[in-house]
Amino acid sequence: MADHRAERIGVYPGTFDPITLGHTDIIRRGAKLVDRLIIGVTTNPSKNPMFTPEERMAMVEREVAALGIENVSVVGFNALLMKFAERQGATVIVRGLRAVADFEYEYQMAGMNQQLNPGIETVFLMAAVELQPIASKLVKEIALFGGDIGRFVSPAVRDDVLQRVARLGQLGDY
Repeated sequence: MADHRAERIGVYPGTFDPITLGHTDIIRRGAKLVDRLIIGVTTNPSKNPMFTPEERMAMVEREVAALGIENVSVVGFNALLMKFAERQGATVIVRGLRAVADFEYEYQMAGMNQQLNPGIETVFLMAAVELQPIASKLVKEIALFGGDIGRFVSPAVRDDVLQRVARLGQLGDY
């Protein structure tokens, strides 16, 4: 007997500037919850990105390929998340949580998104305990001050960040 259920499509949105081990953990786990997981790489100028949207897309595509997960794809977008999710045919938004502060913000966003489209559910995945402190913003800050970011990102992303820091100029010791 054929399976006639609709394909479950999830979207995991973010700026991924840069993609961290926390992000790849959520991708790996989120991909198990849906038939297809779309990583939505968005522009967010208010976050003062270190990398262009194209660079972030390439970085995320490379990291996803390294995971070897077949049901994950990467798509760039510059739109309201719910509009993007609708265009992708998604029924699930995947979000990672690190701490209580994340929960408060994400809970509010999930409520607003539910108002915009009640047919799309938000699923929260708790970051693995050892990955909870990792944030892209902190990775960039550590790198800019000459700290070791190797425990927070893949070796390839570490190299990308260090090359960018070299171009920007490392901040001094104060």
